[in-house]
Amino acid sequence: MHLPIGRKAAAALTAGGALAAPLVVLQPAQAVVGGTESTRAYSFMGSFQPSYPASSHPDKHGCGVAVLAPQWVLTASHCAGRNPTGAKVGVPRDWKVRVGSLDTNAGGEVAEVDHYYRLATSHDEGGFWGRDLALMHLRTPVEAEPVRIASTTPPDNTPVRIMGWGMTCDDTDNAACFPRRLREADTVVQPVSTCPSAVPSGELCIGSPDGSVAASNMDSGGPALVRDGDRWAVAGVVSGPDESGKTLYTDVTPHADWINGIISGTDVPPDDLIPDVEGSVDLSGCAGSVVRTPTSRPQDPALLLTNGHCVQGQWPAPGTALVDQPADRAVPIADRQGYVQTTARANRLVYATMTGTDIALYRLDKSYARLKAEGAKIFQLATAPVRAGDQLTVASVGSRHQCTAEAVVPHLLEGGYRMNNSIRYTAGEDCAPWHGDSGSALLAPDSTTVVGIHNTRNDAGEQCTDNNPCEVDRDGKVTSVQGRGYGQQVHMIAGCLAKGSKLDLSRRSCTLTG
Repeated sequence: MHLPIGRKAAAALTAGGALAAPLVVLQPAQAVVGGTESTRAYSFMGSFQPSYPASSHPDKHGCGVAVLAPQWVLTASHCAGRNPTGAKVGVPRDWKVRVGSLDTNAGGEVAEVDHYYRLATSHDEGGFWGRDLALMHLRTPVEAEPVRIASTTPPDNTPVRIMGWGMTCDDTDNAACFPRRLREADTVVQPVSTCPSAVPSGELCIGSPDGSVAASNMDSGGPALVRDGDRWAVAGVVSGPDESGKTLYTDVTPHADWINGIISGTDVPPDDLIPDVEGSVDLSGCAGSVVRTPTSRPQDPALLLTNGHCVQGQWPAPGTALVDQPADRAVPIADRQGYVQTTARANRLVYATMTGTDIALYRLDKSYARLKAEGAKIFQLATAPVRAGDQLTVASVGSRHQCTAEAVVPHLLEGGYRMNNSIRYTAGEDCAPWHGDSGSALLAPDSTTVVGIHNTRNDAGEQCTDNNPCEVDRDGKVTSVQGRGYGQQVHMIAGCLAKGSKLDLSRRSCTLTG
C-alpha cells in the first residue's frame, strides 16, 4: 500500500514539517541551536510567511529570506515549493515577507510576494541538492538595505554568522519552541567531507563539529553570512540537516548568474503550466475526493473517498471492514490551482476495507449543497467498472497523471491483503503515481466521474510484500513486475449507500466486504 516515503538526503528544513511533494518528502531538521537572541535587526533579514500550508509557528513564520534588491528576496527552493502543485515558476497566493525586524510579528516592513522562481525541484535531472535556491519577487519595493552575494565560495574554517527564527526545541506543541525574536550564532565553514550527506560541489557544511551550533527546523532559506570588507555578504542558504548534526547550506556563489539574470530581467524563465487540480483533498500523505452517488440529495452529508490504508489509526484487518467509526479529520478541498477553496471536517468513518478493494468513506460535517455553495468541486461516483483500454486521470494532490487501464487483474496480493479486479496502468512518463498519491481518484475523461481509486505500485520487484503487489491470474499464476502501478474499482460503492449518505451492507446490490 503506497505510503509516503522519506529520504535522508531529502531532509530539507521545511516550514513547520514535512512537505509532501509528488516524488520526494522533505523532512525537517533539528533545532538557530547554540545561538543567542540578536540585539539589533539586520535590514536584509526577513521572515517568509506563506499561507499554504499552514505553518506550525504561531506567527506564521515558515522560512528565512534575505533581501537582494528592493523587490527581490532570496530563500530556499523547498520554501518556495510550498505552492500546491510544486511548480518551479509561478504566482503564489497570500505569501508575505517581513523584513528588517527582530520580531516575526511586528516591526520592519511587510510586503506581498507576487512571483517565485525556483532554481531546482525534486524532479530536475540536474539534481536538487546544491541547487536549493529560489527568488521571490515583491509586489512593492522595501526600503531595507540589501545584502550582496559573496564573490567566492568561502574556504574551510571561514567564520560565518547564521540566523533565523527556527525552533529552539523539538516539541511542536510547545509555543516556547517557536521564538518570535531573531536568533544568531557565529560558527565556521567545516570541510565538506565532515558532512556525509553533502553534495561536495554545491553545498557548504556549516556548524560546530559536534552539531551544538547549527541551523534549525524553520531556519530554511536563511543566510550564512561572511564578511566582505565592512559589510555582510550571503554565501549560503539553509537547505537541510546533515547526519553529523551540522547544517547543509546551498552555496550561492555558483548561481550568481542565475540570480542576476532574473533580478535584472535579462533571463527570466516563463511560468509553469499549472494543472487543474480542482477538488483534490490533501490528507497529509494521501489524497481524497468528495463524491456523490446518482441518488445523493443536496441536503445529504457529503462523503469523502480515499484508500482504506489512508485511515487514521489501525488498518482494517484482512477479510474485514471498519464500519461506522468516530473520526475527526480536516478536509481541505482545493481550487483549480491547488490552494484551499473551502474546508470541512470528517466526523465519521462510514466504511473502510482493504479486502476486495482498498477504499474508505468518511462522512463530512457539511452537506453537498453547502459545499457547492462554497465553491467546492464534487465528483460523481461511477456505477460501472473500469475496463481495459479506458483512459484515466490520477487526480492527486497538486498533480495529474494521464494513464490508460492496461488490464483488469483478477487478483492483486499485497502484504496479506487480496484485492479483486484491480486496474493495472500502462507504464509511461505521463503515468507515474507514487508514494503520497494513495487515495487519488481515477477520473473518467469528463473529469467529473470517479471510476476508480489509485492505491499501490510495485517498488522493488518483490512478490506480494508491502509496496510490492503481485498479480494472480485465473489459473493461479503469480506475476510481480517492478514499476507497475494499480488502482481499485469503486463501482460497488453506490449499491451500498442509502439516503442520508448512510451505509447499508445488507442491501442486495451491495457486494462490499462486511
